[in-house]
Formats: sequence, C-alpha cells, structure tokens
Amino acid sequence: MKLRLEDVGVLRKHRALLEHVSLTLEPGQLLALVGPNGAGKTTLLRAALGLTRLSHGSVWLGDANVSALTAKQRAARVAWLPQHSNAAEELSALDVVMAARFRFDEPSAQSESEAKKALVRVGVGDVAPRALATLSGGERQRVALAGLLAQAAPLLLVDEPGNHLDPAQQVDVYRLLGELWQQGSSVVCVTHDVNLLRHLGNPGEVRVAGVAQGKLRFECRFTAPELPDKLGELFGMTMHSLMLGGHRVLLPERSP
Repeated sequence: MKLRLEDVGVLRKHRALLEHVSLTLEPGQLLALVGPNGAGKTTLLRAALGLTRLSHGSVWLGDANVSALTAKQRAARVAWLPQHSNAAEELSALDVVMAARFRFDEPSAQSESEAKKALVRVGVGDVAPRALATLSGGERQRVALAGLLAQAAPLLLVDEPGNHLDPAQQVDVYRLLGELWQQGSSVVCVTHDVNLLRHLGNPGEVRVAGVAQGKLRFECRFTAPELPDKLGELFGMTMHSLMLGGHRVLLPERSP
C-alpha cells in the first residue's frame, strides 16, 4: 500500500504541530521516524490515518484520499499500533484482538480463530481469556500488536512498538515487524532507539527520517555514514558510532 503526504500541515491553538510535510512510502518500504519528544511524529501518524484535521495539504492511501474513506475502507488499507491502548479494560484480550477484524464480513468463529493465531504469534496466546485490566504493560502491548496482525492491512503504522517491553521482548517485536516487512507489508515505525532498527533485517533498505518542530529535517538510509551526525544535529548532542559484533551501534553523549 502506497502512502503519500502532500504539503501536510496541522495547526492546534495557533501552534503548528506539522508544517509542510511531504513524504512518500512506496509499497513494501519501511520508514522509521525519529525525533525529540513533541516533534510531531505521532501527529504525523494520526494525519496519515485521517484521525486529525489538516490545516492544509492532503493524505493519500493508494489512490484514495484518506478523508474520503469510511472506517472499514480505511481499516482495509492501514492498521495502527498507538503508544497507549484505549481498549476498555473489562474486555478480554481475545475480545480486543477480535475487534480488530471488524472490517471483515466473516462469522465470529473465524474472527476468533484469526485472533487466537495472532495472539500466539506474538507470544501471549495464554492470556486470551484474561481481562485487559489484569495484564502487565508488556502483555497489553503484545495484545495490541496481535490486533495489528489480525487486522491484516497492507500498511502498518506503529508508534513506539517496544513500549513497556523488556530488551529481549523489544528485539522480538522488531524482528516480527521485520518479518511482516519482508513479507510485503509497508511500515512506518516511530522509535526513540535507532539501534533497535537493525533487528528489522536488511538494514540497508530501512529509511530513517528525522522530525523536529513539526518539520522533516532529513532522510537517509539506516546504514548511511551521515546518520550519526544527522541524529546529533536533531537531538542536540554528539552521536558516537561503534562497531559491535559486526553491527554499527550509535551512542549519545550530551555536551557539557
């Protein structure tokens, strides 16, 4: 699924959250968005989903303007993993993931089967009958990820997918996203830890875009030699590049 933002702007209470943002994600590409807190990364995802009003510009999913799509039509094109789940806590994990199948005209038994498969794939098949309120933060994040899988949309927008997860679980999640990408999904991933991007696989094809003060500041490949300097400028610190185990690792150092 192709995603295209054309001169997108978002204004809230006379403050520009996004300014003149244009980018294109071709089918099967992966783009990582990085930047300081409040830079506009989540707003960019919400704009791509048609969940926030634009002050100017347009967003296209394939050949359709996102503003012209119904909820079901949009859900057939794009799935979203937010930073924090808003699902009702009295629902079971299985109910939450089944709800992600709402775009399909299918029997409930089919929705239940697909939801269970998704929960197993993200490693929490055993929590299916449990109420969301009884789950840990990490378990909730995996349930939300299972919903993303169950929706089976060709474009995935994920906002800090490693939230609430321990380091081993974070690696697992990024590897899963990498598998989905390698299988043909288009992915936009917001992250604060660029080092996790190497677990996606094929790092030379991962695009990294820097966002600050509502504007796109740069774009380059994850393996580009200039990435450490670009990130340093973006965050206002020195970024050191080290080779560990055959992989480049970026470490920040704030100037005194």
